[in-house]
Order: sequence, then C-alpha cells, then structure tokens
Amino acid sequence: SKSLDNASGLLKEEGLLIGSRLLEAAHRHRVPAGKALAVNRETFAREITRRIENHPLISVRREEVCQLDISGSVNIVCTGPLTSECLENYLGELFGNALFFFDAVAPIVASDSVNFERAFVADRYSDTGDYVNCPLTTEEYEVFWKEIVSAEVLEIENFSDRFLFERCQPVEEIARSGKEALRFGPMKPVGLTDPATGEEPFAVVQLRKENLSGSLLSLVGFQTRLKWSEQKRILGLIPALRNADIARYGVMHRNTFLDSPKLLNPDLQSKDYQGLFFAGQICGLEGYVEAIVSGRLVAINVNRFVDGRRTLIPPKETMLGGLVNHVTVSGRSPLRPVYANFGLLPEIRLRDKREKNRRKVLRAQEQMEHFLKEVRK
Repeated sequence: SKSLDNASGLLKEEGLLIGSRLLEAAHRHRVPAGKALAVNRETFAREITRRIENHPLISVRREEVCQLDISGSVNIVCTGPLTSECLENYLGELFGNALFFFDAVAPIVASDSVNFERAFVADRYSDTGDYVNCPLTTEEYEVFWKEIVSAEVLEIENFSDRFLFERCQPVEEIARSGKEALRFGPMKPVGLTDPATGEEPFAVVQLRKENLSGSLLSLVGFQTRLKWSEQKRILGLIPALRNADIARYGVMHRNTFLDSPKLLNPDLQSKDYQGLFFAGQICGLEGYVEAIVSGRLVAINVNRFVDGRRTLIPPKETMLGGLVNHVTVSGRSPLRPVYANFGLLPEIRLRDKREKNRRKVLRAQEQMEHFLKEVRK
C-alpha cells in the first residue's frame, strides 16, 4: 500500500527518504491497483537490468557463486529466492544455522477470458476502482470450499507448514483451517457491493492487474501448491472464471533464510565475519519492499564501513528499524519471517487502534528525520 494508514506505506516512505532507487523506479512503472503499489514487472525489470549493466562501477558476472572471499573483502549476500544449493551449503558450513521456508505464488489469468457478466470492478468501500471482483453465492462458495480442501497438491521435498510465510499461505491451507476461513481471508466480501444484486456478496475472489494494459490479472491472496490440473478445475468453480485462460499457474518453491538473531548484528553485518553483510529475504524479511529497503540500508552501511565510519542502525520506532530489530535482536529462535506491521513498533497505550497507529506513524517520521541527519553526515 502507498497509504500511511498502512505499515507497508510507511516503510515505502522511509525507503524513498533514504534514497532507494528501486522504489523510485517502482513508482515510475506502477499500474493501477487502488492504494496498493503494483508494478509492470516487465518494464520495471528492463529498467533495473539496463541501469545495472550500464553502470560504470558495476561489473556483471553471470555465473554461479559457491563461496565468498571473506578474508578482508566486503560482501553483500542478497540472493533471496535464488540462493542455489551450492551457496546454501557454503553458508551452512560457515554458520551451521541456515533455515528454510516455503513461498507460494498465485495464478495469473488472461483478462479477456474473464466473464464480466459475473464480475464487477470496484475497490472496497467504493463504486469505482481497479480490482476485478468475482462474487460467489452461498451455494457456490460451499461447492468451492468442499472441492479445494480435497484437491490434490504437488508434493514438495521436506515440506513443512511450520516454514510457510504468513502472507504466502497457500489458499488450500487457509481453507483447511475452517469453513469460514477464506471468507475472513482472501475471499472476504467486506466493503464490496455487487451491482447485480445491490448487496454484499457472500464471498469474493479479487483480481489485480499484472501489467499496465490490464491484459493479465493475478488472483489476490490465491497462492497455491495445487496440481496444475486441479488449479484449472478449482478456478472453474468461480462463475466469472469458468472459462478463464491461465497464463501462469500458481507454484510453491523453497527459499532459504538465516537464523538472523544468532548470526547478524543490527547493521545486518555478520557477528563472526566483519565485512559480510546480508539483506532481504535471506535475513528473514518477507516482502518485496522489505527486501528493497533493507538492501538500501546495507548499501549505506557498506559505504560507511569501507570509509572506516560507524555503521548505522535505524531507530526501532521507524518501520525499517522495527524490522531490523525483529530479525536481529528479538532473540526468538528459530526466527519466524516477518513483514512490515505496526506490531513491530514500540507500544503506545491507546485503545483506539487507528489513533494509536496514526501516532506511531508520526513518531516514526520524527525518528526518521533524526536518522537521516546521521545518514547525511
């Protein structure tokens, strides 16, 4: 979200303030998605690739990295979901404490295959917007739920739901937790009115643009590890998607992250190996923006480290500081991956949740100003 009512929106603001060029580029390539910051993946990726390849101080080497020179040189490891088995084994030998989790992505459908006679476009609490909403009646939801909880899934080696990222729970796993779970999760109808009935639907599947033209739409919150044939069958139970063409099926893959509280200092530098920094998902941070902003923090600290200056730790009252504090100081082991949320920030004793979060935002902005003065020194 771009809104400061939202923890993710606050983190985006902080990332822009500390000079994240990736976030600046994301804003240039954004596509309509209500308050969410969604980007055209193709044009965004092209710009970033071009800027890296053309940068005079960057040398691109397209080869597998299996070990690091940690004897006096500076390294940043930010391999995220691309950590190869070879590098993973090396880090395991180095630290002996690498963990893993599983991440899932949602299917994408062609928009011209959506039946818009059974769908409507609106954001929550608005008659207009960017989301395509596919409503289900009580009876349609009953059938959908019964089928998805019994659908066949792809078996994954060493799979354990203990290592699933909270925001990437497969939709079938959510469904198995209770009959109403989807209606209070990715299929919640709150704030939506179906113009065909004038009423709030019993359940809704939301679609969001994947590109600027809107020719591709992703299913919001529908990460899955169902077999592809089952995905086709289950999505066909949603009236608006009965004849949908699936452009990309949902998949699940294994990712690697470190037990950061044991291994990293709050500047995201290794406790045992000076000059070895980590950023993003491999630290246990969940989400694109979390990875991007932590990468910017590491870049600032590497620059200071090379110059012989003190590395910086963002105030824990900021969203970036709250994230870093959680993955390096929380003391919880094994680490559970985390994304931006107001619960990471020091408590303000108020009953009104909205007012409490508003004050947390104001405090974070004030503390970020102090941090920026340190960054600019």
